[in-house]
Amino acid sequence: MARVNEMTDEPGIADFDFARVLAAVADPVRLSILRQLASADDALSCGAIELPVKASTATHHFTALRQAGVLHQYYVGTSRMNLLRLDDMEQAYPGFLPSVIAASAKTP
Repeated sequence: MARVNEMTDEPGIADFDFARVLAAVADPVRLSILRQLASADDALSCGAIELPVKASTATHHFTALRQAGVLHQYYVGTSRMNLLRLDDMEQAYPGFLPSVIAASAKTP
């Protein structure tokens, strides 16, 4: 069985900062990450998410989303897996994340 390691810099729900969440989801690359994760049936590895940036830049975007509390990352072997924290976001900011994802799908 693959070893699973958790990331440790994700805020708890009580520590969410709405300004930081807003800043994290305001970037077009990060919105693309959110849309792809929202449409996935399961967690996606960073490499499975198609982005128009280099890997080092993608890492920065994933980190911003994780540290804002929008996504959860964990390792399975050497793959970094990504899941949206939909339930946590819904508890903190009801309707916010689904609205952002839906609205971003309408913009070019």
